[in-house]
Amino acid sequence: MTRLIYNLLWPLGLLLFLPSYLAKMFRRGGYRKDFGQRLGFYSSEWRRRLHGKSPTWIHAVSVGEVVIALKLAEQLRALRSNLKCVLTTTTTTGHALAQKSAPGWMDVLYAPLDFWPVMRRAFRVIAPQLIILIEAEVWPNLVAEATRRKIPIVLANARLSPRSERRFRRFKFFVRPIFRRLDLVCLPTAEDAERWKSLGATASQIHAVGNIKYDVCEQPILSDAAQRFRETEINATRPILFGGSTHRGEEQILVDVFCALRPEFPNLFLILAPRHVERTNEVEAELRKRDLRSIRQTATGNRTQEPDCLLIDTTGDLPGWYNVATIVFIGKSLTAHGGQNPVEAISARKPVIFGPHMENFASLAKQLITGGGALSVQNLQELIEHSRRLLRDPAQREELAANALRVIQPHRKSAARTAELIEKNFSKPVAVTFCA
Repeated sequence: MTRLIYNLLWPLGLLLFLPSYLAKMFRRGGYRKDFGQRLGFYSSEWRRRLHGKSPTWIHAVSVGEVVIALKLAEQLRALRSNLKCVLTTTTTTGHALAQKSAPGWMDVLYAPLDFWPVMRRAFRVIAPQLIILIEAEVWPNLVAEATRRKIPIVLANARLSPRSERRFRRFKFFVRPIFRRLDLVCLPTAEDAERWKSLGATASQIHAVGNIKYDVCEQPILSDAAQRFRETEINATRPILFGGSTHRGEEQILVDVFCALRPEFPNLFLILAPRHVERTNEVEAELRKRDLRSIRQTATGNRTQEPDCLLIDTTGDLPGWYNVATIVFIGKSLTAHGGQNPVEAISARKPVIFGPHMENFASLAKQLITGGGALSVQNLQELIEHSRRLLRDPAQREELAANALRVIQPHRKSAARTAELIEKNFSKPVAVTFCA
């Protein structure tokens, strides 16, 4: 009955959200490409390509979830050499990263909307033998259709933010049957288990394996572009203030910090990586207003003067740039809420600073602060003061970075542990029921 109500209300919800969706489509661009896939319509080429593969279907919303999906898929492939995957994403940025990074045994599509006729069309074409949902993507019609076809469902790196938990508890009568249908729930920590049980997941489904989002390479990554920049564009001894995944307003704050610190540190350099690359023109205009010379990552080279600032104007390349930083500010934490993942900067052995709004990483942020592995600031002035102290004191920078690495150590090999658990439970070929 609840699913019937959901499907009856779904078209109304689409109409309500359509204006904002169209505005986003216009602003970010790229949404129209392969739009039919969102409605469960696939070209004859895609139908031929997917026919008979019986792949593992992994669904990830955007860039962060795609990174998790790619890590997990690589570990699954290491355990099963003939693995075929379909990776679906919701956002254009996630889709672009997936297309750029996906190996040859993985197909990348846009995720179908969770309306029952759309979802049924998608299942007929993809015909998966296993479904892996990343973090929080448990959709009623997707789960119901998989259950109808007797396809196992895994929720990997299961995330339950305080906001989501409150919403789920409010509609427990609706979500409990959905969560109960999951075959495996892989949690970041054992402390999360009781929360998931209270929402309908059973004890036999739940396993704590660590957070794949915090499972990073042992060695810091330095991309070719970052290496060339450090060798050819600026003096390698210049200290670098790095704003990672910044949101509107945070670039202006970092420019204020940069300008405030330049009298004391005249060689200071600024790197800004906006979370949404379509904002690059806006950020560039702000830098011009402040009389700062900026260049884009995609337009470096042939400079007569050293610039003041570099803008990272590509998606998915941020981890390969953190290694050049001296200090890293984590975006979406000062003028926006939620925070971005600080682990990639920590893995590069860089000291991190973030604002008070790290809700999406609340547990990690608390552990980092308590363990002396990060600095939290409330405003511009505090950001200036903490940045000044770190630029003056290399020993404090090293201490922060070392403490942070200790905090994330328990999550090493989380992707491998998750893959092993999935393989253990679903290694035998699954008899997929092909329904009309």
